[in-house]
Amino acid sequence: MGSLLSRLGLECGAKEVKEEERNIRANDREYNLSYKYANNAIKTSKYNIFTFLPLNLFEQFQRLANAYFLFLLCLQLIPDISSLSWFTTVVPLVLVLAMTMAKDGSDDINRHRCDRQVNNRKVEVLIDGELRSEKWMNVQVGDIIKLQNNQFVTADLLLLSSSEPLNLVYIETAELDGCVSVLPASEFDVCVCLCVYTCISFKDPLSLFALLLFSSSSETNLKVKQGLTVTGELEDSIEKLASFDGQVRCEPPNNRLDKFTGCLSLDGAMYSLDNEKILLRGCTLRNTQWCFGLVLFGGPDTKLMQNCGKTTFKRTSIDRLMNVLVLSIFGFLAIMCLILAIGNGIWEYQEGATFAAFLPKPEGVNPPFSAFLTFWSYVIILNTVVPISLYVSVEIIRLGNSFYIDWDRKMYYPKNDTPAQAGTWNTYLKRVDFSWNKLADPKFWFHDHSLVEVVRGGNPKAHDFFRLLALCHTVMPEEKKEGELYYQAQSPDEGALVTAARNFGFVFRSRTPESITVVEMGKLVTYELLAVLDFNNVRKRMSVIVRSPDGRLTLYCKGADTIIFERLHPSSKNVMEATTQHLNEYAGDGLRTLALAYKDIDLNYMEDWKKRHHEASTGMEQREEKLDALYEEIEKGLLLLGATAVEDKLQDGVPQTIEQLAKADIKIWVLTGDKQETAENIGYSCNMLREEMTEVFIVAGNTAEEVRAYALEKDMQKELLRTACMCQTVICCRVTPLQKAQVVELVKKYKQAITLAIGDGANDVSMIKAAHIGVGISGQEGMQAVLSSDYSFAQFRYLQRLLLVHGRWSYLRMCKFLRYFFYKNFTFTLVHFWYGFFCGFSAQTVYDEWFITLYNLVYTALPVLGLSLFDQDVNDRWSFQYPQLYAPGQLNQYFSKKAFIYTVLHSGYSSLVLFFIPWAAMYDTVRDDGKDIVDYQSFALLAQTCLLIAVNIQLGLDTYYWTAVNQFFLWGSLSVYFAVTFTMYSNGMFLIFTSSFPFIGAARNSLNQPNMWLTILITSILCVVPVVAYRFLHKMRQEKAVLPAAPRRIQPRRISTRRSGYAFSHAQGYGDLVTSGRFLRRTPRSRGIVFSHTDSPLAQAKPQLYRTIVEGEEPPQIP
Repeated sequence: MGSLLSRLGLECGAKEVKEEERNIRANDREYNLSYKYANNAIKTSKYNIFTFLPLNLFEQFQRLANAYFLFLLCLQLIPDISSLSWFTTVVPLVLVLAMTMAKDGSDDINRHRCDRQVNNRKVEVLIDGELRSEKWMNVQVGDIIKLQNNQFVTADLLLLSSSEPLNLVYIETAELDGCVSVLPASEFDVCVCLCVYTCISFKDPLSLFALLLFSSSSETNLKVKQGLTVTGELEDSIEKLASFDGQVRCEPPNNRLDKFTGCLSLDGAMYSLDNEKILLRGCTLRNTQWCFGLVLFGGPDTKLMQNCGKTTFKRTSIDRLMNVLVLSIFGFLAIMCLILAIGNGIWEYQEGATFAAFLPKPEGVNPPFSAFLTFWSYVIILNTVVPISLYVSVEIIRLGNSFYIDWDRKMYYPKNDTPAQAGTWNTYLKRVDFSWNKLADPKFWFHDHSLVEVVRGGNPKAHDFFRLLALCHTVMPEEKKEGELYYQAQSPDEGALVTAARNFGFVFRSRTPESITVVEMGKLVTYELLAVLDFNNVRKRMSVIVRSPDGRLTLYCKGADTIIFERLHPSSKNVMEATTQHLNEYAGDGLRTLALAYKDIDLNYMEDWKKRHHEASTGMEQREEKLDALYEEIEKGLLLLGATAVEDKLQDGVPQTIEQLAKADIKIWVLTGDKQETAENIGYSCNMLREEMTEVFIVAGNTAEEVRAYALEKDMQKELLRTACMCQTVICCRVTPLQKAQVVELVKKYKQAITLAIGDGANDVSMIKAAHIGVGISGQEGMQAVLSSDYSFAQFRYLQRLLLVHGRWSYLRMCKFLRYFFYKNFTFTLVHFWYGFFCGFSAQTVYDEWFITLYNLVYTALPVLGLSLFDQDVNDRWSFQYPQLYAPGQLNQYFSKKAFIYTVLHSGYSSLVLFFIPWAAMYDTVRDDGKDIVDYQSFALLAQTCLLIAVNIQLGLDTYYWTAVNQFFLWGSLSVYFAVTFTMYSNGMFLIFTSSFPFIGAARNSLNQPNMWLTILITSILCVVPVVAYRFLHKMRQEKAVLPAAPRRIQPRRISTRRSGYAFSHAQGYGDLVTSGRFLRRTPRSRGIVFSHTDSPLAQAKPQLYRTIVEGEEPPQIP
């Protein structure tokens, strides 16, 4: 039975046993299955074919309005209470349930499709001594699987063996931590998690006071993992791998990406396992021909899925406000029904006996009991005050506005290989010809002919400059065939600079742990590599010491200019002054800079230094301090060669988008997994940090206690939030995926703000799910964020169109819809209330039953949908030019509790007019031929006609932007009303369905009288006069606010005194790896391009254009 329920997707009620330790035996499925570990299948869908109908209906009837209408339907089945036919409730209820069910079903089908796509990926699994191609979903804990280069890691694996020396593998962890390694040089596609105080309208286009959270990913490293030596001996031998019987004991499933604890038992020996030996699901194997791994965690137990967070039902501010209003409406409905029930009791007590002669009462019915029955009868009659069609209309409006986003061509991003557009600045520059250099990168673009001539002319300083770039780095080369070089760079800056040196004639060709081979102006030169003084965050520089073929010892150093300048020889003073001027210019353009210097070293000194270096590096005490002192000693008295500058290329329009959102009073926080200096660079690049911000407040922790204090602990949450809210700019660095979600939850909880989170990697999924609105950017880091988001697009700059145009329009339309919808329904219902005082509180309806059924579904449905889908107060260009137009939504000026009360009062006035004017006009009135016109059916027809025309006039007054569709809906609905009315009130319908169509001849007998149309005209005018008068007086009180013409923006040059030395990865460099020889390959093989020169901004000479994004055109594509 439990298995059956499990297959149906239902829980059996058994308690889940918490796993405390995981025991895994390699190649033993039977043993591992006994622990009932989760397999590798993932499931994000909610329903299956058996559970869809019951579960979906259960969810829908949890909505208060649906449960209320089901209760009404039950009441209508009681003859003594019901005064309306059952179909008046059944038809709207079934329509609402069916539409919502269709939408939910469609969404879940998409989830099933995505699940199948992932679960049906293929991977090679070692089963019964042979490799078999299996689906991901069939992989079990304890299986050994084989991964190929550029393949996604299937599950969380223990690395066993690889094609690399020393059992190394290279992985890209973009899906986990946002760190990418295959971006073009210096092109950091910044993505965002924005906690926004805003009025955005998406899933629910309502007033979202949002904290726009900005999740950045710019660090661009490949990660290196190394397996145990003992398992590395297995190599790719299927026989050895099949006989591998190691047993792993490790921690249970958790969300810690940076930590793993376990041990491997093999042949009686115990081996420690840590995070460096684990490959996590979501990573991609790079530059490694193959590797084998043992599955430790599968599917929902993987660290990636543990970090994804739970999918929650997202409600916006208007959803919550509507729930409050619906509860208030229930109270209002109960008061009206109570008043009418009391009136019925009094009337029955005073006047009931008069009518008992021809309307005999059932036995046992007295005035109190009659009042009780009347109360429930009026609950049925006045049910339209809680409109069930409101929810249908809201879903249609949301769907319609989402189509606008899908169809918006201005949010379409062409592929990166789109041809360049004419008119860009470098179209008029002649490209430098590098054909003289056979090893040059043909995709490299450069425009300074004079520099090439200086290098080719044999200038010694120029040669030293490019020689330094070719030698001082940790780049790993690969030559697929003669002349085709590809560089594996630790950071994109290093790849860009080594490529530049290559094109200028200093080609880094190969390296060993003891040497570097360079082709200098066509001549092959091998340098002996004596030492690598690696980069770290404290040193902010790196150096290499090499011996040239002629025996010359030279130290080449590059690093942050402030660090290098402190270590220069006094003879470099003049060069330093000129270089400082150039660096200031580069900084003014927002470029990242490095200073280059060198120093010749005496042979005897070098021998002594190497001896002391060896002693320090092998010592057990104060090793780091001693090495730093030696580095400091030798890196003095440097001679300055010059400086480099690399553009920190963001996606087009990122700074402008942030500037526009800030003008709209949207608060932007950056949440990034990068280190502090990287995060600061992102801030300056995005113009979130500026030079005038002199008071930079850094909250940092260096001890375990401090880290816990700033890691969103409960006792520090409010203090952290209070401090952050006092700042103009907030950048949170080194945050884990779950901490990103905690920041979102923190703002939601204490600021009562609506949050919008934007990200592009799996590390952003939990944050996207936690925010009210989640936006995924489809880019360098896979599709996990997109699949978990509510909205997605390709470029961050599209966010301003999403918010300032679609969000604002959608919010405006939804607010108008709600005001008008409540107005027309309250007006419709309150006419019943006034009629109760003239019909003896008998629960008789004032309208025809068919009019009651079709009023919301047919007669008034399309006009209000036309308003809600097409209306706009200003066009998209004005929305862009004046982001301040976004402010009214943040202040809830368009719809709030106050606006709702105003709507109720307006409805009360209109209902009084719509009841008493027709009643007075028909009182003691006769037709032109002298016959009496005062009958219930004629009055009902006149009242409902006046109502329909009045609410349509009100709709016209609320419409700012008329389209052919609006006109068609408005006039078409009125035409349909009259056509249906004359048809239903005809002789033929009465003869066919006598009991259902009792208003025979009422239309043709009443609507041919001039006094009827005069009454309709007067009623309509009286209904709209207060509205027109209020708007006129309101305009008169206000000063005429004429928006000035949009100023033409002059392109300012970025002036900055801040210079960044960030040209390395902000982590410990690969110096030790380079000198150890671990990177050497056993056998030559093909590798993919990790550093693409084609898209390099440096190679393409692409400028960072600081301009306002012009709608209707794509940014220039520069070849």
